[in-house]
Amino acid sequence: MKEKVQKIIAHGINCFVNRRLIYNFPEELFAYAGILAIKHADFDGIEHLALVTGGEIASTFDNPESIKLGHCKLIEEIMIGEDKLIHFPGVEMGQACSIVLREFYLEEGGTMMAKEVDELARRTLGKKSHAIEAFSRALQAIPTTIADNAGLDSAELISQLRAEHHKEGCTAGIDILLGAVGGMEKLGISESFKVKQTVLVSTTESTEMILRADEIITCAPRKREYRI
Repeated sequence: MKEKVQKIIAHGINCFVNRRLIYNFPEELFAYAGILAIKHADFDGIEHLALVTGGEIASTFDNPESIKLGHCKLIEEIMIGEDKLIHFPGVEMGQACSIVLREFYLEEGGTMMAKEVDELARRTLGKKSHAIEAFSRALQAIPTTIADNAGLDSAELISQLRAEHHKEGCTAGIDILLGAVGGMEKLGISESFKVKQTVLVSTTESTEMILRADEIITCAPRKREYRI
């Protein structure tokens, strides 16, 4: 292991990025040689990093002269939200850029979706409107269940919540601690749009699959032999 580390150091580098784990002993050798060792690097990230820094991904280290090294002006650790990222500014390919995608968040207590679905049911003709109304009632059950589990008067709270959601720009929801309707934005309560969308789509598909079942097949009970 020490011999392999010495081969890597012989390349004249000051930063070594590895896809896998770097054990304590090799890490100490790198630190003693003044080399920053980065472990558990993302596989796709390594390829992008090699591209923008002008370097090559190496799997063997016997011939330092045959390996092209990458270069950047600085290596720093930054925080984006709650995540720590390693930033490599000043790369050779200056046209490279980083895009940070921000998640959308919803601030509502559950009945806002039911309200929109209910309005869609009123605009829909035929039997489809009954299915849409049933979906609206299912969404209405979310805040109702939350209120019931908290020991609150769900009927009273849901009626107040529905009235609040008819106001423009409303983000009202159920404040469990006070047992009343409160502003979700003021309380700092939000929910990821992507997560909520995924949950609704998956549960809807599961329900649809169950409703499409034509019959239930049951197995006959196994005969048991009793010994006297």
